[in-house]
Amino acid sequence: MTGKSNRMGGRTARQALRAAPIPENEKPVRPGLSGGRYQPLTQDEVSRIHEAALEILETIGFANALPSCVDLVTRAGGSLTDDGRLLFPRSLIEDTLARCARNITLYGQDSRFDLHLSGSRTYFGTAGAAVHVVDTVKREYRESTAQDLYDAARIVDEMEHIHFFQRSMVLRDIEDPAEMDFNTCYAAVAGTRKHVGTSFVDPAHVDQAMEMLEMIAGSEQAWRERPFVSCSCCFVVPPMRFAEDACRVLEACVRRGMPVLLLAAGQAGATSPAALAGAVVQEVAEVLGGLVYVNLLQPGHPCIFGTWPFVSDLRTGAMSGGSGEQAVLMAACGQMGRYYDLPTGIAAGMADAKLPDAQSGYEKAYTNVLAGHSGTNLIYEAAGMHASLLGCCLESYVIDNDMLGAINRTIRGIEVTDESLSIDAIREVCIEGPSHFLGHSQTMSLMQRDYVYPEVSDRLSPKEWNEKGRPDLLENARERVAQILGAPRPVHIPTALDEAIRAQFPVRLPAENMGAIEQPDS
Repeated sequence: MTGKSNRMGGRTARQALRAAPIPENEKPVRPGLSGGRYQPLTQDEVSRIHEAALEILETIGFANALPSCVDLVTRAGGSLTDDGRLLFPRSLIEDTLARCARNITLYGQDSRFDLHLSGSRTYFGTAGAAVHVVDTVKREYRESTAQDLYDAARIVDEMEHIHFFQRSMVLRDIEDPAEMDFNTCYAAVAGTRKHVGTSFVDPAHVDQAMEMLEMIAGSEQAWRERPFVSCSCCFVVPPMRFAEDACRVLEACVRRGMPVLLLAAGQAGATSPAALAGAVVQEVAEVLGGLVYVNLLQPGHPCIFGTWPFVSDLRTGAMSGGSGEQAVLMAACGQMGRYYDLPTGIAAGMADAKLPDAQSGYEKAYTNVLAGHSGTNLIYEAAGMHASLLGCCLESYVIDNDMLGAINRTIRGIEVTDESLSIDAIREVCIEGPSHFLGHSQTMSLMQRDYVYPEVSDRLSPKEWNEKGRPDLLENARERVAQILGAPRPVHIPTALDEAIRAQFPVRLPAENMGAIEQPDS
């Protein structure tokens, strides 16, 4: 009878403890835990990839460089071949690596969401350019809109384990490229306080968005001190050709103080070698070339080493974002970023599955696990994406948040201390106590600090699950999405400022579609 009472009392106490708010410094996982325990490459292999990348840059170089880039590189020791390829000597790469920015911070509009990119600190976030949204009720795809992107940003703002929001959808309801770029940036920064990533197709679009961002920041100086938006820039068209329009965007972003994700995204077997090592070599070389370019424009400008080699299903040529090859390729690129000690971003979580189902779960899980343990700083596309980036699912943000919390716990690992070895606790339970640890003081103190609990995933016993109406994961996620989008709109951009932005710029997202304005307490 006593044992039963202790068990019931212990369970009640644990439930009460779990219901209490958790101080930030005591949570079992936090943004920026250190990874690096998975290394698919040996140190010798890393060195060989580095040497091969330098050889490519020195002997093959880039086609289609802008005159401004040619001038910068040749004045720094590079050369232009007779057939117009820009070559980067080893010494120029090494000099750039010696002086480029490290230990940078990607800022949020709210400083609680700042991302400190040093060492192997790891953060999970979104990205992509999906042209469809997944309707999980009808089990079909429809074109994505500005409203969808704003809604996605609002959801991510509430997800504890999704640490930043990069544009994940194309606004198919806006045809004009300038208005599309502006509204992409607007919808993202209006929806979340976290760091935002966006993109531009024309340098003039950068300047228009920057005027808005400086208004939100308060001034140009305030923006430059805490730039809370970065540009995802595909400055290269693999293999080894500069993308001229994107390079003009790159130069505009550097000029306006916007951090840049230097993104090289060859597809193995199509636009990069089918050999996985060769795919890594090419992307490393391309991004190192971009790093030189940026540092010649502005020494020490904040850049992210964005080696993103994708995988083809060689039977069809279609991209396969959820493959095992994709997982190990990205992890190898994360390891290369640690070799250079550069702020590094890779991609994972790009399920081939069309719906949030079992296939989606395993594809996202192993790609994100390997990426997280590689020690990379930023893992893009970690949540929400389906159909190899063609579809975005709002419910998947909620489901994947649970997954990323558990993955982050594996990154944290196991701390071995005199206290955690638990000799005294084992002695007390075995000799003095009730032969279980359920109500022990150590259990009570660690249940908040060492254990992660899912928000929508099911851990009920079959009996409890049946009694509660047999809840379904996807149904739970739909309810959570509806709860978030039904709440008052975010207030980090005050209503008066939003009205001023609307008066000056072509905002196409109706204010009435952004959620009710929270009324102050009377």
